[in-house]
Amino acid sequence: MAFYEVYSHPALVRYKTSVCTKATLFLFVVLCLTYIPPLLVAYRSQGFWIKRSTYEEQPVVRFQYQTLLVASTSTQGDYVAWSTFPHLNSMLGSNLRIPAVSVREEDQNQDGKLDLLIFELQLPLKPDEQVYSVQLLLTFSYQLFRMSTVAMQSLAYVQHSSSVPGAKLFISGDLRLQQRTPLPHRGLYDVYNVSVIDASSPFASAYDLDNIIGSYQNRNSHSEVCFPEPGSNHRARTTNGKTSPVVMRRCKRFDIKEPHSLRGPSFSLTAV
Repeated sequence: MAFYEVYSHPALVRYKTSVCTKATLFLFVVLCLTYIPPLLVAYRSQGFWIKRSTYEEQPVVRFQYQTLLVASTSTQGDYVAWSTFPHLNSMLGSNLRIPAVSVREEDQNQDGKLDLLIFELQLPLKPDEQVYSVQLLLTFSYQLFRMSTVAMQSLAYVQHSSSVPGAKLFISGDLRLQQRTPLPHRGLYDVYNVSVIDASSPFASAYDLDNIIGSYQNRNSHSEVCFPEPGSNHRARTTNGKTSPVVMRRCKRFDIKEPHSLRGPSFSLTAV
């Protein structure tokens, strides 16, 4: 059966509204939530799917006023020593020498973080004693805050020897962080926030330099004294001769370029 058009009438429908409506506000909020949060997340996570990056942080370093000094007075193994540990001093007997010590920490750029340690020591000697080598241990508290919260006890070890006796020794270097594994990116990392030297121990093995240095360097994170020009005479200067007392002066900078790294859920950041 065929159909015929009897009547037709076009209809035009228009809907009008103002800009300030709930629909416009909803659309604006949706657009903001679509683009802004991902950018913030990417910024706070140090980039888009980053695998490795670097950054610099100056640590908060404080001298703990714990010192151990051993000075060789002959080529046959004679020595004199001194420390801030009463148990060790009582075991030294006639080898104990009480020096005059001066310590000064400086904040050179006034940023609230110490930049320099000046350590001076004058060691009294007997008329027939001469110094051929020196071993010195200093302990520090070491803290990082920017990318990883780290609190640990660190150590600075310096050794110098000469074939001729010396009357004065000057050493200058930087205290830098060395690590074998990435640091955690969240929480407080205080695994090594314990004393490097057990001052309460009455046993001589607790103060043996080989044991102390060996266990300290086996840690995943530890500090070392680095010199600006390895192998040059700028790191240590000696004055030959014999005087009483022997003077030892040491300047150490807390370097801002600290190598450390962070471990996240799927990536790690490493600073060099």
